[in-house]
Amino acid sequence: MAEEERRRGPAEAPNLGEPAVPRPAASVVLLRRGGKHRQRALEVLMLKRTEQARFMPGVWVFPGGSVDEGDGEDGARFKACAVRELEEEAGIALGAEAELVLFSRWITPEVISRRFDAHFFLALAPAHTPPHPDGSETVDAGWFEPARALEAHTAGEMVFAFPTIKQLELLSAFATAEDALSAHREIAVEPVLPKVIGTADEHRVVLPGDPDYPAS
Repeated sequence: MAEEERRRGPAEAPNLGEPAVPRPAASVVLLRRGGKHRQRALEVLMLKRTEQARFMPGVWVFPGGSVDEGDGEDGARFKACAVRELEEEAGIALGAEAELVLFSRWITPEVISRRFDAHFFLALAPAHTPPHPDGSETVDAGWFEPARALEAHTAGEMVFAFPTIKQLELLSAFATAEDALSAHREIAVEPVLPKVIGTADEHRVVLPGDPDYPAS
């Protein structure tokens, strides 16, 4: 199922007025050393959102959510939010010593009613910590090799939002979790604001750097 074809929740209704201010949000792209013996390919944790969700119902996502007041201030609040959401949604706690590496930053297009300014962090999963969906926001969970997850999406077996697809494509280039972390420790992450161009009946998403990305 293509991203454009997935079922939309009420919070994803088109915005016909002034663009909403994006809410600060954060997610953990949790990695582990998958497989056995020499077959230790990179795997990433993904959660399935409930079909009753107002935003992205039934979509497979990385654990995450909106920043709360209790998450603190400044840049540290994004990491605090990501760690908190991981434990709430998947039952996995990251210790104080856990390294979180900024991976990407996506801002919801202006045409969507509810918008987020979401920071995504790479982190290594603690040993022996199977995910446990909370049964409310998340109803399923699993570890997936990025390329296999993308194949499942193409086959209609898993539904992803556009930013998730792009991040899985980036992760599929790395053989191990350590490779992915090392590659992003020194990278300056720029925010990505997708834009939707075309008509209501025929439209597509474009990214900064695309030839037809609107100048304003």
